[in-house]
Amino acid sequence: MLPEPLDEAAPSSLAVTHLRLVAFRSYARLDLDVTGRMIALTGANGAGKTNILEAISLLAPGRGLRRASPSDFARKSQGIGWSVSATVTTASDPITLWTGAGEDARRTAKQDDKATSVLALGRVARLLWLTPALDRVFVEGPGERRRFLDRMTLSLLPDHAETATRYDRAMRERNRVLKEGGDPRWLSALEGQMAEHGVALARGRAHALGALLAAQGEASSHAGAFPRAEAGIVGEFDAEMAPKDLARLLHDARPRDAQAGRALTGPHRSDLAVRYAEKDAPAADCSTGEQKALLVSLILANARALHAETGAAPVLLLDEIAAHFDADRRAALFADIADVGAQAWMTGTEPGLFDAMGGAAQRLVVSEDGDGSAVVSA
Repeated sequence: MLPEPLDEAAPSSLAVTHLRLVAFRSYARLDLDVTGRMIALTGANGAGKTNILEAISLLAPGRGLRRASPSDFARKSQGIGWSVSATVTTASDPITLWTGAGEDARRTAKQDDKATSVLALGRVARLLWLTPALDRVFVEGPGERRRFLDRMTLSLLPDHAETATRYDRAMRERNRVLKEGGDPRWLSALEGQMAEHGVALARGRAHALGALLAAQGEASSHAGAFPRAEAGIVGEFDAEMAPKDLARLLHDARPRDAQAGRALTGPHRSDLAVRYAEKDAPAADCSTGEQKALLVSLILANARALHAETGAAPVLLLDEIAAHFDADRRAALFADIADVGAQAWMTGTEPGLFDAMGGAAQRLVVSEDGDGSAVVSA
């Protein structure tokens, strides 16, 4: 059963109900009111569909779904400044979130017109996304899988981003001091910081992955369209390790790390291992379609875990999500999203990709006006 339009009696999920863009990417200005829990954005390639999803993704900590720099978001013909603001419904009162940058290209944020940090946005806007760039996450290097895992962890633990930032900062400073042959006492202090934040980082990841795997048991996965994933965090670093033990490992590894020019021990070296459970096969050995289905399964499990832990389903940003699925799997996808109770923003080049949603979808068309700016119409 697909969801009804948004109404005040059903605040079971977060939802973006109004989106305003100013000088953002291909948009000179956009004011968009949204009433649906499923939003289908269609239009030609390059029309500006993904730019809308990217704008919403900036309402969470980080660099958005393209991992771009703040200076890249500005519409080139309008100068340097840009902004994204949205009204977000929650279980209590609607909240207005804003982020943008001025001439200095430094990104700032506001909540209900009061200055806040970009990291703090994650406490309100729980967002999950899938983009075509993630289709290769199982065959790329470990760094891509760590980022994927950290994004899922951040959705459940908003302080995870700050923990990762502090760990990275201490690690970079330790690398510098090792290179310069600096004060051993300063190295010990930095290793203490790495140990404290590194253990918290690893435990956060382990908690999030455990919550996801548990949530898979609640999945309806209509007609078995999306397989169950088995997953674990692998590497020499153990999340059960005490901070003092990691600090000792880092101390003992100083000669090796100085020669390598980087830290070779810690959660920054971990990897996410995923298997297709029913086939007992590593995700990297599965077909492209199977890998995509595993990704969808993990994102839906993440949404269920969020609903279980916070009482509200997240906002899903699904770029070109239906392009490589057949009609049955598309219908199963939309039904599973409805079961999760999340608001989902989806893009596609063809309106027919979303026919299985029937009247449950708010359909919007993205095109270009005479001045070269992207516009959205019903």
